[in-house]
Amino acid sequence: MTAIEQTEAARPRGTRLPRRARRNQLLGAAQEVFVAQGYHAAAMDDIAERAGVSKPVLYQHFPGKLDLYLALLDQHCESLIQSVRHALASTTDNKQRVRATMDAYFAYVEDDGGAFRLVFESDLTNEPAVRERVDKVTTECAEAICDVIAEDTGLSRAESMLLASGLGGLAQVVARSWLHSDRSVPRDEAVQLLASLAWRGIAGFPLHGTDQPQH
Repeated sequence: MTAIEQTEAARPRGTRLPRRARRNQLLGAAQEVFVAQGYHAAAMDDIAERAGVSKPVLYQHFPGKLDLYLALLDQHCESLIQSVRHALASTTDNKQRVRATMDAYFAYVEDDGGAFRLVFESDLTNEPAVRERVDKVTTECAEAICDVIAEDTGLSRAESMLLASGLGGLAQVVARSWLHSDRSVPRDEAVQLLASLAWRGIAGFPLHGTDQPQH
């Protein structure tokens, strides 16, 4: 169950929830408000109202609006990192790895909750704590991809990281572009097109210990 689904399930006023359930409910409400309004326009009053709780209850769990926002970022940054790692571990076929990784980004941006907007389209990137988390998700996803490239090609860590950053950046930007378009290209087809493009590039680097490109 997503945080927003938990919010819907737990929204009626007057319900006494365990602390963890209440926290998840508040995070779900905050996500809805932040995605709809942006950080600066959102107010704690709006979030409390959306959650169906009083402001004192909200402040018992989160001392301020930034604390709420950072908690959401931690949750959703980790979600993408784990999705990319899972995609890379899902097969030993490198061509399929590329496709699975591209699909992980598309799945992330297509999630109904719009959490990717908090990570990649935040209006608070001038805040150091936010910038740190956004940089972390970009770096850790690239490092996961880099590990596979370095192991399979024998390229240096620095070279592999450049390629990995390119693949991750490509996936993120194209997935967001697709989402904001009219989506006349179905998701599976869009993923396959992007995966084909990425594979034609990365497959040109020979497997470690051979002079032949990957196939």
